[in-house]
Amino acid sequence: MKLAFSTNAFKQYSLENSIVEIGAIGYEGVEILCDVPHLYPPLFPKQRLSRLNNFLGKQHLEVSNLNAFTLYAVDDVYHPSWIEMDKHSTNIRLMHTIDCLKAARFLGAKNISTQGGGPQTGNAQDRKDLLKLFTKNIEHAVRIAESEKVRILVEPEPGLIIENSSQITEFLKSFDSKSIGMNCDLGHFFCVGEDPAQVVYQLVDYIGHFHLADISSDRVHNHLLPGMGSINFKDIFDAISSVGYQGFITVELYTYQDNPIEVANRAYEYLQKFL
Repeated sequence: MKLAFSTNAFKQYSLENSIVEIGAIGYEGVEILCDVPHLYPPLFPKQRLSRLNNFLGKQHLEVSNLNAFTLYAVDDVYHPSWIEMDKHSTNIRLMHTIDCLKAARFLGAKNISTQGGGPQTGNAQDRKDLLKLFTKNIEHAVRIAESEKVRILVEPEPGLIIENSSQITEFLKSFDSKSIGMNCDLGHFFCVGEDPAQVVYQLVDYIGHFHLADISSDRVHNHLLPGMGSINFKDIFDAISSVGYQGFITVELYTYQDNPIEVANRAYEYLQKFL
């Protein structure tokens, strides 16, 4: 397994400076935010992507994942989601995902991550109908993923229509494709009352990438520096090792945008004992 850090903690830095700082700490990989102010696809024509690719090579860093979850460039954290009633809005999400898949192929990234459908609003349709809508809307992106040879990894999150292990399993079983899987945010499963280590064992066949952060004992969804909460990282890393996972584990600490370098350093040092 290899350790990476996400640039979504470095929103006050340029993408290039974020990459330099993450590499200098010792991380082997970097997860790149596919949103402003970093790699928002409409602002990255092929020439700019080529320069970024060369830059990553000089820094000796791999891309662990392209994070295509948020869309602040258009709206906010969740919107446009995969389950908007407005077809134009869901089409924006679809096209963003396709653009991210193509960027990932160009940069040699194996996967991109996207949200678990979206939040269910008070006047929304029945959850089963929303899951059908999500499935329908993402199917075209999955076909593009197959041609680009990049996986789309759906990320369960508290408050979304897919937030736990049974829901993501049910959803992924409806696809006959190896180009869709799960981005396993370990803290998210802890938030919804599950044991993250057991999730690793149960869902190993679907996991394409990990997000890691700590969560407090109250299980409120707030990413904390590893060691500052109640997650048992020894059990988690034992599970990841046991299932033979050899990819990236990305530390995601977007909650620390005022001091990302310090936090990235502290996370790196703390996690060495488990690697």
